[in-house]
Amino acid sequence: MASISNIGLRGNWNLSNAKKENIEIHTGNLRFNYFHPHINKRRFSLVITGCNHGSTYNKVDTINGTKVNGLQVAEAPRKLTSENTTDVGLVTNGKFVEGRFVFRQIFVIRSYEIGPDRTLTMETLMNFLQETALNHVTSSGIGGDGFGATREMSLRKLIWVVTRIQVQVQRYNKWGEEIEVDTWVDAAGKNGMRRDWIIRDHCTGEIITKATSTWVIMNRETRRLSKIPEEVKRELSPFYIHRIAVASEERDCEKIDKLTDETAETTRSGLAPRWNDMDVNQHVNNVKYIGWILESVPMKVLEDYKMKSLTLEYRRECTQSNTLESMTCPTERVIGESDNNSSNRKPDLQYTHLLRLQDDKKEVVRARSEWDLKQSQQ
Repeated sequence: MASISNIGLRGNWNLSNAKKENIEIHTGNLRFNYFHPHINKRRFSLVITGCNHGSTYNKVDTINGTKVNGLQVAEAPRKLTSENTTDVGLVTNGKFVEGRFVFRQIFVIRSYEIGPDRTLTMETLMNFLQETALNHVTSSGIGGDGFGATREMSLRKLIWVVTRIQVQVQRYNKWGEEIEVDTWVDAAGKNGMRRDWIIRDHCTGEIITKATSTWVIMNRETRRLSKIPEEVKRELSPFYIHRIAVASEERDCEKIDKLTDETAETTRSGLAPRWNDMDVNQHVNNVKYIGWILESVPMKVLEDYKMKSLTLEYRRECTQSNTLESMTCPTERVIGESDNNSSNRKPDLQYTHLLRLQDDKKEVVRARSEWDLKQSQQ
């Protein structure tokens, strides 16, 4: 955009001269008009007709059919790709597909959602999953005043809490790309709900992430787990669909070992939740735990490897008054022991993690992560 701070106007004229009804000064592409007050109530008009200095941008005179202070606005060039046909509603609020059983939303990856390698972070992916789940409940018409709670849950002061989530990442998209997130729900036993997600590259349709999770209900005031009331089941059951995102043979159902001071290889202490880490249910947002888990992962791993799978087992809620410790230990190293082209190949690295309260050592989250060399993911 051209600077106009150094543009000067020069000329010999008398603005009080009634005979000069319209004085026009040209300086490059700048035109300045003066209108006599007895002829027109508008005294001055400043019009910039071109400040691109060789730019190939297309110019538009209006925004939504209206000029903005008489200035012409340069429109950035657009790519002739499917990005231009994106449904605005999908990007903002999402929509139901497949007979209202599946909820779909599109996200554009922003610059503040990527890591040093300019690709999505695991935390960003988890935020996309959470946002789509919440919009699913809100758009369904059964949403209450809680964080993803239904109306019947809100009446009974009940909230959802996640107990376990597994995320499998085939590829991390880059800054500026669009991803398409599908989510749906199903019953999980008598007193639980399962929520699954599939993330696709919006342009190619390639599946890049799969995730599955299990949720239970907690009383917002007593902080105790509760059975799902029949009224809540009736709200949810019309949306249940028996479909899985992560195949049974790919699901991480193995017990996550507990780390101790003796078995942990790396420990990072003094991790304190901030005010912005809290959600509306007055406990730490479950996505925040990922950043604390990574605090105890060796820097060399973060630089040279990409996380391909993460399983989180939530054991206790955390509040702002708590201080945590992050512990990590490698559990497997299998480079060269499997076929890189196989969908069932073993990871290059595997780690076990534990987040615990620093004061009484009570467990908050157990986790298992799998990593591949960044070069092998290209």
